[in-house]
Amino acid sequence: MDAAHGARLQLRQLLPTGSTASVSVSGAEGSFSYKENLIGALLAIFGHLVVSIALNLQKYCHIRLAGSKDPRAYFKTKTWWLGLLLMLLGELGVFASYAFAPLSLIVPLSAVSVIASAIIGIIFIKEKWKPKDFLKRYVLSFVGCGLAIVGTYLLVTFAPNSHEKMTGENIARHLVSWPFLLYMLVEIIVFCLLLYFYKEKKANNVVVILLLVALLGSMTVVTVKAVAGMLVLSIQGNLQLDYPIFYVMFVCMVATAIYQAAFLSQASQIYDSSLIASVGYILSTTVAITAGAVFYLDFLGEDVLHICMFALGCLIAFLGVFLITRNRKKAIPFEPYISMDAMPGMQDMHAKGTTVQPDLKASFSYGALENNDSISEIYAPATLPVMQEEHNSRSNPGVPYRVLEHTKKE
Repeated sequence: MDAAHGARLQLRQLLPTGSTASVSVSGAEGSFSYKENLIGALLAIFGHLVVSIALNLQKYCHIRLAGSKDPRAYFKTKTWWLGLLLMLLGELGVFASYAFAPLSLIVPLSAVSVIASAIIGIIFIKEKWKPKDFLKRYVLSFVGCGLAIVGTYLLVTFAPNSHEKMTGENIARHLVSWPFLLYMLVEIIVFCLLLYFYKEKKANNVVVILLLVALLGSMTVVTVKAVAGMLVLSIQGNLQLDYPIFYVMFVCMVATAIYQAAFLSQASQIYDSSLIASVGYILSTTVAITAGAVFYLDFLGEDVLHICMFALGCLIAFLGVFLITRNRKKAIPFEPYISMDAMPGMQDMHAKGTTVQPDLKASFSYGALENNDSISEIYAPATLPVMQEEHNSRSNPGVPYRVLEHTKKE
């Protein structure tokens, strides 16, 4: 009995020690995962902020050259090259952030670029305004920035803490798992249906085009995280470049990024940039978070409270981005015109192939000046037929406009 009692006392003394050790280990893991989340979030915020500054610098360069008589091309200016270098630096920061934090945390942080663009646009505005007009015009932008910042804070605070090493074995295991295969099957079917309606049925709705972009973008971010994680492990000494899965992911990353940019370019030719920014951000973030949750199991083991607060942060960020982009100036729509050939005395206007017409877009594109050479024939100016006739000649009812040349005697 005494021996049994002594054994029970020893067991009771060992249990608290063991539980304390387990708590300390879990606490250390939690602090380590929180530090990785913080590093990834800071890299993503820094990258998106620098990219936004770079794009605005390049846009400023194009506008300055277009408004002056400077014969230099945009790529011969220091401002444009500075914007390009900053863009590469920002993209490198965003790329590296995927190796540290979960995909579900990094993707929604692209709202930082929208916030930065709105603030830069307000600070460097060139118009004269009164305080009352300024508040009336930009109140939605201020409210949207505040909501987006609150949403970003909730995203960083309640982000999932899944930190699996991006080794070749782990990525290959996730790639052949039945949840991801089922998700890929559904995504391929949806993508093919949307592509059929877009190409064959001419369904040029903004949701259709941007949903195609979002589906491609979800695969882009999945492969980016795999490539970035394997590169970081290789730099740390655990070589992962000898796995074939690395090159498969790299090829998929490049291919999906190229097709994603192609669909975005098509959407920008039809719809306003503010509408594309808001709808595209909402759709791309939602689909990318779903893909990350299925492939990398980001929310596995998370409690309901953290998931709900994370979803609330996403909704607040969505609302903030919508309010910011809603206040932007919309592009001037294309208006057809009558060619100057139809007016008397203006026959030499097109002698050198130049035309007089309004711009198709109100703003310059990032990275290159507007070039109307690639515009399809449906946007080409239609000239009215011109026939010159002498006085007292019979009129032809098929020609709507004529230029009459009178002699000096008449």
